[in-house]
Amino acid sequence: MNTYLLPSITGPPDLLQLSLPQLEQLAVEIREVLCNLITCRSAHFASNLGVVELCLALHTSFDFRQHRLIWDTGHQIYPHKLITGRFPEFNTMRTKGGLMGYPHPLESEYDLFMTGHAGASVSTALGLTSGDALLRPAEQRYAVAVIGDGALPSGVVFEAFNNARAPHDKLLVILNDNHMSICPPVGGLADYLDRLRINPMYTGLKDEIVKILGKVPLLGDPTERFLVQLKEAAKAGLSGGMMFENLGFRYVGPIDGHNLGLLRKYLKRVHRIPGPVLLHVVTEKGHGFQPAAADPVLFHAPPQFERAAEKIVAMQQSSARAYTHVASESIAAQLEKNPRVTVLTAAMCQGNKLEQVRDAYPQRFFDTGICEAHTVAFAAGQAKAGLRPIVDIYSTFLQRAFDHIFQEVALQNLPVTFMLDRGGLAGPDGPTHHGVFDPSYLRIFPNLVVMAPGDARDLPLMLDFALEHTSPCAIRYPKATAIELPRSPARMELGRSEVLHWGSDGCLVAYGALLPACLEAAAELRQAGHDVGVINARFLKPLDTETILRAVQECDYVITLEEAALAGGFGSAVLEAAADAGLDASRVHRLGIPDHFVEHGQREELLADLHLDVTGIVHTCRRLADQRQCKVEPQHGTVD
Repeated sequence: MNTYLLPSITGPPDLLQLSLPQLEQLAVEIREVLCNLITCRSAHFASNLGVVELCLALHTSFDFRQHRLIWDTGHQIYPHKLITGRFPEFNTMRTKGGLMGYPHPLESEYDLFMTGHAGASVSTALGLTSGDALLRPAEQRYAVAVIGDGALPSGVVFEAFNNARAPHDKLLVILNDNHMSICPPVGGLADYLDRLRINPMYTGLKDEIVKILGKVPLLGDPTERFLVQLKEAAKAGLSGGMMFENLGFRYVGPIDGHNLGLLRKYLKRVHRIPGPVLLHVVTEKGHGFQPAAADPVLFHAPPQFERAAEKIVAMQQSSARAYTHVASESIAAQLEKNPRVTVLTAAMCQGNKLEQVRDAYPQRFFDTGICEAHTVAFAAGQAKAGLRPIVDIYSTFLQRAFDHIFQEVALQNLPVTFMLDRGGLAGPDGPTHHGVFDPSYLRIFPNLVVMAPGDARDLPLMLDFALEHTSPCAIRYPKATAIELPRSPARMELGRSEVLHWGSDGCLVAYGALLPACLEAAAELRQAGHDVGVINARFLKPLDTETILRAVQECDYVITLEEAALAGGFGSAVLEAAADAGLDASRVHRLGIPDHFVEHGQREELLADLHLDVTGIVHTCRRLADQRQCKVEPQHGTVD
């Protein structure tokens, strides 16, 4: 279909000119645009289909130039972007230089925070209401946080709920309950929301009964006590949201999140309710596109596909394995041969390709939901009991458990193994998901061994090593095709690197999956008569000082390479070691992620921008060789 309303929407004020039937037609057009996008590139899909009516209802009930709107885990931001002036650029979504797949304050005044991690929306909304009450008390601004049922169990959410009682009377939390995270949610809260959804009592009936009870006169003790108890008992029986009520929220719902008229009615009612309000909205992930509604896990962020009517035809995908597949296969092999091995993931079973592991070993597979801090502390308890837990988690999400890595794992010297997926640039997901800080924040902890495979053959060897080691270990690997170098890998030994070629001129020391690019660059340089060696570092901690410092002593220059932040990373560790040994640290040059956040784009594009591809490595080597040559050549000139 051709859109005809959407191109006329330059901003939310234009929505106010539309009738309810026109808004419903606009919802159809938005879904069509979303379906067209996914035929061009991989993008978050099912979650966006599920919030179209909610987005329209919010923007026709609040003016978010004045009020505040925060989308928790902002991958469901696409409908919001379409109606806030970004429709003309929408085809650039998730491309380098184009729209970001998450909220971005530099794109629009309607995006307040760059939200890519779950759970913080209620806290930031509380901070906004607090700041507005102090600085702009006359403006009566609402802060609205839209949070999903998958993110609801995050510990920070309940820290915020605990702090959300009055005077925060302009706080609205919308629970977008689609019975899904990326995978189906787990745990007691998921069961609780299940019970709320099937509650046969509608909000309107509950409100009317409570209103009637509120008019019953109180006649004094003991009659008064009896009626108070009766009113509370009736409210508890009629309102399934008493957990939220007891935390200080007025609970409203559940209501149909795809009934645009009903949503607008209840959002307007919120203005008349004093104190914090939680509006429980039930939506369907993938709504409006049958294949996505039928399989929201597959269609969370599906690969590019072609669409015919309500059917899909998957585009031909590369048959090459990714590092994630190598990791999941290695984990499965460990579970098969060692009954003490367990695997834990924080709502990322699908992202970490652990479905087969989960199905084959259900008793030793633990999905903890979006609760990374709990996951790490839980793993520490398992290790203390004698198990060998593997925490399989994205690098960027492990940051949320920093204190528990320190307190419960490293300080206790417990043998927990961390498998850090997406260790490096996460491509189109952008700065919220780039896993570039883990080397810096892990190498500071005593007892913790930190590793990165140079190629796919290294990864299972490192997992073997980690599960035999008596201290905690971390293994990072990128979101990339798993390359197998044509070699027989050296034996994995604690703190030992692997020398693939020793060069007389310079040396490339690769920490992680940039190793193949280093080998290709060195081969190109050798053809030009420049002998450059390559070392597969393998270990960041403990560092192989014997081998790497020998290169610093013998070579004109040494270049360290890491798909991670330079600040405090692998290159910094080499510089520290050289300084401690009294060597000429000026021979060490670092390539990695500089001290700024890297925007979204294809991984190959971003690596090229950072000079971490073959061309960039060759250019850096030649520049350093020229500089060294200038220093050693005698200077000729006239003498007065």
